Amino acid sequence: MTTMTGRPPGATEWFQRAKKIRQQQLNHLAQCGTLVNHLSRLVHMLQCERGASNIWLCSHGQLYAPECKASRALVDEALTAFHRSLNSPSTLSGSALCERIAMALGELERLSALREAIVNLNITAHQAMEQYSRTLRHLLSIIPQLNDSIDDPQIAGRFVALYSLMQGKEWVGQERALGAMGFTQGHFSDDMRQTLVDRIEAQQACFEIFLTRVNAAMQTAFHAHAQPHGDIEKLRRIACTRQPADDNGSTALNWFNLQTTRLENLRALEEDAIADLMADVQARIPLEREAPLFKGEDNILPLFPDKALLPLVRQQAGEIERLSRQLASLRDTLEARKTIDKAKNLLMAHQNMSEEQAWGALRKMAMDKNQRMVDIAQALLTVKTLWQLTPKG
Repeated sequence: MTTMTGRPPGATEWFQRAKKIRQQQLNHLAQCGTLVNHLSRLVHMLQCERGASNIWLCSHGQLYAPECKASRALVDEALTAFHRSLNSPSTLSGSALCERIAMALGELERLSALREAIVNLNITAHQAMEQYSRTLRHLLSIIPQLNDSIDDPQIAGRFVALYSLMQGKEWVGQERALGAMGFTQGHFSDDMRQTLVDRIEAQQACFEIFLTRVNAAMQTAFHAHAQPHGDIEKLRRIACTRQPADDNGSTALNWFNLQTTRLENLRALEEDAIADLMADVQARIPLEREAPLFKGEDNILPLFPDKALLPLVRQQAGEIERLSRQLASLRDTLEARKTIDKAKNLLMAHQNMSEEQAWGALRKMAMDKNQRMVDIAQALLTVKTLWQLTPKG
């Protein structure tokens, strides 16, 4: 950057450059508004297709055939609009953004093969869910990159709020799909229950971040319409503590409908958040154009922090996953200890063993069968009613 007189640029020129860059950033975000809208709708429709497909697969093709067909049509419609929003690559700056778009499109190209496998029942519900979720993960990863270079902390904060909401909504979508699988099959494995708990905790973490960065009206709307109510909580307890009744899919459909209503409410909130963000960007463009070069603040550093809020957006999903894995590991350890203690007490009561002897017996059986102690303990507890043993005096 040089001046017309050839002298080194001074304060005025650097303020002019800063102002020009802020204007370019705002204009870029405004141009990306259409992409954000189409991307969020595509994500929502894919979440619907994933949920319907899970019920179809778990019911062996007996339930939700019309819903699957309808959801695929809506995804195709949203996908066409999403592709149209990518027709102006000049508005999409940054290699990282382009790479994330490429990754998402690569996953979307596999959608036809996934659908064929689902229709022909040649894939399990878990496999289908994993592929849908991977596609959604790549689509959602685009959002943080749209805000890659913005310096305005308020705009960056709104992007944090939007991404947190969209990621939290995806965890809700995965919770819906997992619950639909378990209730349709009439069985929740320990792994499914653990994953369900992780998804519930992850969505709560996302929504907490969202609520700290939005206005009071949006907070009120969230608490009124997007929180899980009593019926969902009741079904959550059934899923996490006991096996559901065999009712030909009635509970599964009830669960799916309740969670769908919640997801639709979250979708409405998401649309409001996008509209609010883009309205703010549009409003700031003329203000930035007319603003003086320097407003006279003694210290402008607090207005533009050295560390932007963007890293919060990029790290949030990974941090939630890391915490979820840690929590899962701790819970597994505690549950294993409880199971082993119960089996040890059972041996002490029925075989007149000391605590040390009971522990040694469990350990020997585990070594002889090349299994974990917790698995041996669980097997003992499962068959204890068949032992016909009486405590020895």
